[in-house]
Amino acid sequence: MTSYWCERAWLGGDAVDEGVVIDVDGDRIAAVNPDVAVAPQGCVRLSGVTVPGLANSHSHAFHRALRSTTESQAGSFWTWREQMYALAERLDPDGYLALARATFAEMVLAGITLVGEFHYLHHDRGGRAYSDANRLGSVILQAASEAGVRITLLDACYLHGDGGAELAGAQRRFGDGDADRWAARVSDLAAGPTARIGAAIHSVRAVDPTAAAIVAAWAAEHGAPLHAHVSEQPAENDACRARYARTPTALLADIGAVHSRFTAVHATHLTTDDISILGTARATCCLCPTTERDLADGVGPASRLRDAGARLALGTDSNAVIDLFEEARGVELDERLVSGTRGHHSAPGLLAAATRDGYASLGWPEGGRIAPGATADFTTVGLDSVRLAGTETDHALEALVFAASATDVRNVVVAGRSIVSDGVHRDIDVARELHDAIVAVRS
Repeated sequence: MTSYWCERAWLGGDAVDEGVVIDVDGDRIAAVNPDVAVAPQGCVRLSGVTVPGLANSHSHAFHRALRSTTESQAGSFWTWREQMYALAERLDPDGYLALARATFAEMVLAGITLVGEFHYLHHDRGGRAYSDANRLGSVILQAASEAGVRITLLDACYLHGDGGAELAGAQRRFGDGDADRWAARVSDLAAGPTARIGAAIHSVRAVDPTAAAIVAAWAAEHGAPLHAHVSEQPAENDACRARYARTPTALLADIGAVHSRFTAVHATHLTTDDISILGTARATCCLCPTTERDLADGVGPASRLRDAGARLALGTDSNAVIDLFEEARGVELDERLVSGTRGHHSAPGLLAAATRDGYASLGWPEGGRIAPGATADFTTVGLDSVRLAGTETDHALEALVFAASATDVRNVVVAGRSIVSDGVHRDIDVARELHDAIVAVRS
C-alpha cells in the first residue's frame, strides 16, 4: 500500500477538494479520504492540484517526426497528407520503436496516462507482411510499456485509396487486402495489464461499407472500442455522398458501427442528422483542436454534440502539440471564435472529457476517476509557475483548463507506479531520445 497526500484534488465535482489522501494498493485506488488538513506520516506529498490521469484518445505516434517540418509550406490537409506519406515510407521497426517510445514518454511528461494509438502502419515498405504480421503493432505496445503509459492499440483497417482506388506508394503499408485478413491479424494481438486492443475503421474513404461492417462486427464480438475518422474534411463528405448517397456518419450507422462504444474522431463537418445519430447512440466524439487548426480542418459542433447526448473526448492526433490542457481549452476557445459568444463548455466538463470520458472511449471504464476501485492513474499539476501563480482553490479547475500547460505537470502515477517525479521522467531522457529518434527517421 502506498498513500499520497494531495494538497488539492479533483474528485469529479464542480470544484477541487483540499487535503485528500489517496491509498493505492497495487494498480488500483483502494481508498480516497478528503478533508485531511495535514499530510499523515509516511504519505507521499503531492503539491498542487491532482486530477485523474489524462486520456489522449487519438494519436498517430509517428506523426511526431513531422513537427515543424510541415509549417514552411502553404496548402491544405491534402498537401500535408503527402508529407505524412513520405515519412511513413521511411519507417522501419527499430526506428518506429525509438520514435514511439520517446513520443509516448513526452505524453507522460504532459500528464497523459492513457493513449489511444490509431495504428495503420502495418507492413513493410513494399506492402508485404512481416514474418510476424503484427510486428509494428507489437512495436507500439512495447514502446508504450517502456515509456510507462497505458495504451489502447486501435488497429485500423485501411483497404482503399480515395474513390476506391488500389493502394499505392506508402498506402501499401497500411492495407491488409480485405477485412477478413485484417480481422485474422488483429485477433492475434495480445493485450496486457496496461494494454488493450481496439478496432478502427480508418475512414469511409479507405474502407467500403461491407468491409466496415466486418470491422464493426469484430469489435462487437470482442467487446472492444471502435473508432473511425469521420467528416474531417468537406471533400470527404462530398465523396461519400457521391458514392453512397449518404454522409459518413449515416453510412457507419447503417452498417451497425455507431453505438456507445463508438468514437467519431474529429466529427468536424456534420449535418444536423449526423449530430442526432451520434447523440442518440451515446457515441463519443474525439476532438483534436490543435491538429484541426494545424491542418485547417475547421471547428466541430462540440456543444451541439454534447447537448444531443454524445460524450466528448480529446486527442493530440498528429502530435504537432502534446498538451491535453491546450486541447481542452481549444474546444471552448475555438467555439467562441466561430460563435461570437463565450461559455459553451465548463472547466469541469472539459476536464471530464480529458479524463473519465476519454478513458471510457478507449475501453477503460474503470479509469479516469479518483475513486475506490479505479485504476491508480493520476496527474499532479503544480501551481508554482508564472502561468498559475495566484490560483485560488475556488477557481483551480478553471486555472488548469484555461491557463496550465504540459510543463506544469509535476507528478504522474500510472498503474500505481510513479513515472514522473518533480517534472522528470524517471526512466527516460526524453529530449535526447526524441532528438535521436527524429533525426534517424528524417535522415
